[in-house]
Amino acid sequence: MSKSVIKIGGASGYWGDASSATPQLLASGTLDYLVYDYLAEITMSIMARARAADNSKGYATDFVYSTLKPNLVEIASQGVKVIANAGGVNPQACAREVEKLIATENLDLKVAVVLGDDLLEKKTAFASAGIREMYSDQSFPDENSIVSINAYLGAFPIAKALDAGADIVITGRCVDSAVTLGACIHEFGWGENDFDKLAQGSLAGHILECGTQVTGGNFTDWEMVVDTLCDAGYPIAEISVDGSFITTKPEGTGGVVSVGAVAEQMLYEIGDPQAYVLPDVVCDFSEVKIEELEKNRVKVYGARGHGRPEQYKVSATYTDGFRSGQITTFYGRAADTKAEHFAKNVLKRTRQSLAQKGLPELTEACVEVIGAESHFGAAKKIQHPREVDLKLAVKHPDAKGIGVFLKELAGAYLSGPPGLSGFAGARPKPSPVVRLFSFLLPKNEIEHSVEIAGKSISLKPANLDTRAGKIFTPHKLPSANLPEEIIEVSLESLAWGRSGDKGNKANIGIIARHADFLPYIAQSLSVEYVASYFSHFIDANRQVPVERFYLPGTHALNFLLHDVLGGGGMASLRSDPQGKGYAQLLLSEKVAIPKSLADQHDITVISR
Repeated sequence: MSKSVIKIGGASGYWGDASSATPQLLASGTLDYLVYDYLAEITMSIMARARAADNSKGYATDFVYSTLKPNLVEIASQGVKVIANAGGVNPQACAREVEKLIATENLDLKVAVVLGDDLLEKKTAFASAGIREMYSDQSFPDENSIVSINAYLGAFPIAKALDAGADIVITGRCVDSAVTLGACIHEFGWGENDFDKLAQGSLAGHILECGTQVTGGNFTDWEMVVDTLCDAGYPIAEISVDGSFITTKPEGTGGVVSVGAVAEQMLYEIGDPQAYVLPDVVCDFSEVKIEELEKNRVKVYGARGHGRPEQYKVSATYTDGFRSGQITTFYGRAADTKAEHFAKNVLKRTRQSLAQKGLPELTEACVEVIGAESHFGAAKKIQHPREVDLKLAVKHPDAKGIGVFLKELAGAYLSGPPGLSGFAGARPKPSPVVRLFSFLLPKNEIEHSVEIAGKSISLKPANLDTRAGKIFTPHKLPSANLPEEIIEVSLESLAWGRSGDKGNKANIGIIARHADFLPYIAQSLSVEYVASYFSHFIDANRQVPVERFYLPGTHALNFLLHDVLGGGGMASLRSDPQGKGYAQLLLSEKVAIPKSLADQHDITVISR
């Protein structure tokens, strides 16, 4: 143990995040670490295709040339250590490029690489082993369609790299929070069985992993910060040896760090808050406390760890046909009707042409009239809008089939309804549909190591002595007491909300602004109500399978909606394939509360 508090800056939330993050955080002059998260499942497939075309590629080039190259001298001068999963599917190639930068600047920095997550060479063995998808139970894909296979490694290999003297640690696929937890393990000497501390460190990483999303980005109360987000501050976690931490941002930057913003990020994409499973620990965030100490300084504590899983989660990506689409604008009288008829005619012409050419039918077609809200459910349809965007997208087993669709789409423009327009540009092209296949693999079947200074350090298999099999009793929700005099208010006046995705599942977190509101929110947002509300996203004839979880520590509810994203990610044809706006839809709904409670908290009435 070398310090009682470390300061970690979260400088990247995805591959493509702003290059201004690193110099902004370095300007604070107080950091011990900079951590970067670049990877998502689709990112892995993109990198895998890049490596297949050129074995020197397959990593986040932004990390090398936009992040480190202009800032490496300052990073070295301040003694800030860097941890990044920028290695993608080729971390050794990434490390070689970083070492070239170090040599050019004549700096004394050591680069370490964590290896072992890439399992692509085992695809034949997996295909013959009868492995089933962990959520859908589908069989393993055709091995010729596999693009990438990577295990989600944890934080202890990162800590081992730091123990060996690394200044820069580059990993392939690891869980997003591991880049932060690895620094904590190294600095504080946390062991494999320090489950509560590991859970707290993981939560700190989870708060940092999406960059400015915790400092005002995507915040429910966006109006209070929207004018400052052009200079949004990237998050900093000041983590103590006991695992508690303070979330903040550099002085003088835009955005906000508040209880609501931090709580939204905590619930983001976590599923069951009592069993958030990571490689190093099974986390329970249900009783976490979030307290504002002063402006833009929020303390987070109370996470618990309940052992570790005996298996790694492994995600494969594979191609499954092709897709394409186009957005076209219609305006004037009955714009929505024009768009619907245009889409219907294009699809009819496409099917006729496919049949004439002896090609299979379309696998899927998605028609969304954006502006009429028809794709958000008939109950919310806006009557006769004068301006809409038609998003028309399809899938087909063959790129030739997509070519037929695109040809018919272009050919229909001159025979469509009046008021058709759009921003001109290059015509869309067929692109591969990339699907996700996830499964579990015993930890002792994965060998991982650390390379540093020309040496390879083999790491022992993860300790499988675990308490992770414990069954947790869900927390009991407080009951609502509705007197005779009640009013209806918007959910947004009572709560913050954030939503996201986990594969084909949507996650919606709803956090009460005050503990008094939670019972009434829970009464209105029953599992049945939420399932019915989003049923049009899955099948008009059946409801969405929904789970609801209660977090008493933050007076919050977390909803997990299964099979609701049209396949999710690059497999989906939806305008929102990751469910990012689902919370915004729910926040517009009405909640019945006692009038006395509304008066007490000065809440605006919708109707009596």
